[in-house]
Amino acid sequence: MGAPAAPAPAQFFCGVIFDPEFSLEPVISRLEEVLGAVDFTSAVFDFDYTNYYEAEMGVGLKKVFYAFEALRAPDELAAIKLRTNAIEERAMRPATGGGQGRIFNLDPGYLDQYKMVLATTKNNNHRVYLGQGIYAESTLAFVNKAFRPWPWTYPDYGSDAYAGFLMELRKRYLAKLRREPRP
Repeated sequence: MGAPAAPAPAQFFCGVIFDPEFSLEPVISRLEEVLGAVDFTSAVFDFDYTNYYEAEMGVGLKKVFYAFEALRAPDELAAIKLRTNAIEERAMRPATGGGQGRIFNLDPGYLDQYKMVLATTKNNNHRVYLGQGIYAESTLAFVNKAFRPWPWTYPDYGSDAYAGFLMELRKRYLAKLRREPRP
């Protein structure tokens, strides 16, 4: 029988899908209020994997990732998702297709040595309920020295475009983990 033990702290990040006409400076400030200082930022990617957000946010969307300096307990994911949802709600505008729409979409998650996990409000057969209306999804597995998608992985996360960022983030995470004192 295994003994329960606390997991290693995780490297949190947040993916931001955004209208390029909108300044991300206020978003970064709000994210830092929730997750602490940003210490690594990805390139800005074209977000053309789906048209899911177009009616709400328009066309020509971009995506960028922000990673945060401090390692955190993985069980903070639900609380962080609730706070990032509140940031989105405070920045609503009229949607392209009518009604209210977001200017940006925030996708918080974390990675550890073995996987990359995203938070979501949507249930599905491969998602685990965390509480407070939030689910966790193992989006990528780290196998044979690379992140590998699952059948349910969103196409952008499984793309070569994000691979370099995720590998560098994992490398930085492992270096932080070596420096982090363990109980």
